[in-house]
Amino acid sequence: METSNVLILILVLLHINASTEWPTHTVCKEDNLEIYYKSCDPQQDFAFSIDHCSDVTTHTFNIRSAMVLRQSIKELYLKVDLIINGKIVFTYSETICEPGHSKLIFCGKKKGEHLYYEGPVTLGIKEILQGDYIISAKLTNEDHATVACVDFTVKNYLDY
Repeated sequence: METSNVLILILVLLHINASTEWPTHTVCKEDNLEIYYKSCDPQQDFAFSIDHCSDVTTHTFNIRSAMVLRQSIKELYLKVDLIINGKIVFTYSETICEPGHSKLIFCGKKKGEHLYYEGPVTLGIKEILQGDYIISAKLTNEDHATVACVDFTVKNYLDY
């Protein structure tokens, strides 16, 4: 009996290691707006939530996000792509952490530390595009190692 349990555990672990995709998580699904996310980092998933879907259409809304860092953050770079019908239509890049000039409180965190953020986020947009599209965001450190990578799927059926 014990040998069969060990065999089952080994098969489960092999299946987990063979999987290259994380599950799709629902951020919110209200009225005419749906937002989902999936980690595009094959080695790490993370937690992300917002209070209400309708808050996203306001200028500032509250989020919660958590993960364990696989990489230290001395410098941190953000790259965001807006993808419609499989084509990148807009790219945004920004340096978030650099020596002597850090925009976020988790700059300087070390590998293995728990990263948790709860608070307001301002996107600087007036409305969410109508339609189905993907927002791909990638955070890399000074060694070009992936700190976090996520693809948000947005489905907005509301005509402003």
